[in-house]
Amino acid sequence: METAKRRTMSTIVSRLSSVSEQTRAAALAELRLISKQDPDSRLIIADAGAIPYLAETLYSSSHSSQENAAATLLNLSITSREPLMSSRGLLDALSHALRHHDTTTSPAAVQSSAATIYSLLIAEESYRPIIGSKRDIIFSLIHIIRYPDSHPRSIKDSLKALFAIALYPMNRSTMISLGAIPALFSLIVKDSRCGIVEDATAVMAQVAGCEDSEDGMRRVSGANVLADLLDPCTGSSLRIKENSVGALLNLARCGGAAARSEVAAAVASGADEGAMEGIVYVAENGSLKGRKKAVDLLKLVVSGNGGGDSRFDYLFNENPNSRSS
Repeated sequence: METAKRRTMSTIVSRLSSVSEQTRAAALAELRLISKQDPDSRLIIADAGAIPYLAETLYSSSHSSQENAAATLLNLSITSREPLMSSRGLLDALSHALRHHDTTTSPAAVQSSAATIYSLLIAEESYRPIIGSKRDIIFSLIHIIRYPDSHPRSIKDSLKALFAIALYPMNRSTMISLGAIPALFSLIVKDSRCGIVEDATAVMAQVAGCEDSEDGMRRVSGANVLADLLDPCTGSSLRIKENSVGALLNLARCGGAAARSEVAAAVASGADEGAMEGIVYVAENGSLKGRKKAVDLLKLVVSGNGGGDSRFDYLFNENPNSRSS
């Protein structure tokens, strides 16, 4: 049966080189459907030599062809990452699709291309420095999230790709140099869609874990914005609060003394101590990692304000592993 499947895939892939545009389009649509419905076919499709044709199609002027090719690459990336990364020109083709998000690439192809980057990176740490070295990919993803006419799905997929890129610490300074911080904070401040703000703060929490973030955060009043998100009055979700805690903690840890002072001042400012209340909420209700980070941030803020605040002793003395999330 597998032999018959390989023969079928080989026949379909051979049509991708046809001089007939209609034949190529039909083959692309068929590969997209098969790669979605039959996970076992993905490696067979890659082995049949489809990847170079799919990558080349991302340069096509046909939106339907772009979309089918990009969606097929995304499907292949779920289980056949190595053949994709070893295909010459694949990353350049994905970069092209992302770079022309506001002109010749269809929104659906942009979304699948960004999602492919995320899929390649989220499970394979070894690919993170490789894709992180492609400044044009990072620049394009940042441009997508700050472009006013970007489709919401394109923004979300680009944020996820940026998150995966930022998981590799050496990529963070590149992201900052290409304008990630103001782009992210523009979304955080201006975008009212909860899911997008959640994803933007998740990326920011990673990017803040870099000493180069201190100046960029200061330029956008980042510590104050993140502290505001912790205030219960803002109605931020628990995930946004957790991400804000992580970003503030990373900023304080990776920045200098001035950054630590700014974080402590931003959190402790205000008569109602709304940000402090938000940190306590995360410390009591967040995920295991979120609770630990919240306690660490509380300790930093309390010590930065002279210490001696016994209100939080019950959190400082509690083992975060003792409470289920």
